[in-house]
Amino acid sequence: MDMAKTVTVRQIGSPIRRSKDQRATLVGLGLNRLGRVSTLQDTPSVRGMIAKVHHLVSIVEEA
Repeated sequence: MDMAKTVTVRQIGSPIRRSKDQRATLVGLGLNRLGRVSTLQDTPSVRGMIAKVHHLVSIVEEA
């Protein structure tokens, strides 16, 4: 129907004192600094990564 769906996330929490896998998940999402924004394909794997660090990111926009 339309182009691939995307989701835009913003990092709102610090990875300091978080586990290595949560830090690695942030890097995998293209985030590694407070306030950074990343637009990604809306796939189940990306949704799972967002769910894993839901306390460190906020969803800005779903398109």
